Amino acid sequence: MTVVPPAAGEPRRPDGPRNPGDAWVIAPSGEKYWGRFGAAGLLAVDPERGILLQHRVSWSHFGGTWGLPGGAMHEGESAIVGAVREAQEEAGVPDAAVRPRFTSVLDLDVWSYTTVIADVVRPFDPVISDPESVALEWVPVDEVDARPLHPGFGSAWPALRTLLDVRLSLVVDAANVVGSVPNGWWRDRAGATARLASRLDGLAVPAADLGVGGATWFPEIALVVEGQARGIVTPSSDADAEVPELLPAGGVSIVRAEGAGDEAIVAEVERRTRAGQHVVVISSDRELQNRVDVAGAAQVRSAGWLLSVLPQ
Repeated sequence: MTVVPPAAGEPRRPDGPRNPGDAWVIAPSGEKYWGRFGAAGLLAVDPERGILLQHRVSWSHFGGTWGLPGGAMHEGESAIVGAVREAQEEAGVPDAAVRPRFTSVLDLDVWSYTTVIADVVRPFDPVISDPESVALEWVPVDEVDARPLHPGFGSAWPALRTLLDVRLSLVVDAANVVGSVPNGWWRDRAGATARLASRLDGLAVPAADLGVGGATWFPEIALVVEGQARGIVTPSSDADAEVPELLPAGGVSIVRAEGAGDEAIVAEVERRTRAGQHVVVISSDRELQNRVDVAGAAQVRSAGWLLSVLPQ
């Protein structure tokens, strides 16, 4: 692998010093890829308008094609942060306007590109804010193929298009998960459940653990609580809570069971399944597992599985 700075007329920021990541990576075979530390792009999905595409200026790499706002990542920067930063710089995407749903990674060993697929939660109009764009447009999903696409995006689009139809959600049996660890939870059930909710917020799940495409998913999470745990208070207890200022991902909704928790879990599975979501139920209760399977759950995972993927 060889790293070389951009030549005249090649991508660079028009203002301020060049970031160390703004360089070409030259593979042993001779192909060149932009971004010393890899690159990332934002595939923003608006339910009414489609996806946000950038018409690349003629002098840029693969100029004249349509692709995603994105670019070189900074050293130590996460793909999500890099993709949103680049989209803000190139398309004026406002803070907290999108919520990551999943990522997809092209890993070529010497270089990688991460596509961050994100749902628009606060509609916005894109703004051309640097010289790399000729136009920015919301393009209906079914019309994307009609554009002359950037080769990299064009290769990835068929698989990404299929995954756009997947809306992943977890329905968590809070009592079962909390009760699976002998840590004194019985002395403060509400407190133990609140700590679980905090660990669930922004959960990232590897696609391989769920048997669905993509690299990492950020599912919607419904935490079903019952009994003494119904009184828990968390920063994201309500589905319509204020969206955090920057990069919200996933999110936890608290579902307070009026009676038995199992009944509320089954009802939540039925509601989300009718809405077309891919529902994964988290519980080690065998009887409940059978009931949610009948209710339409796509998958069931044990409390132990969830604890294994939660941040410590």
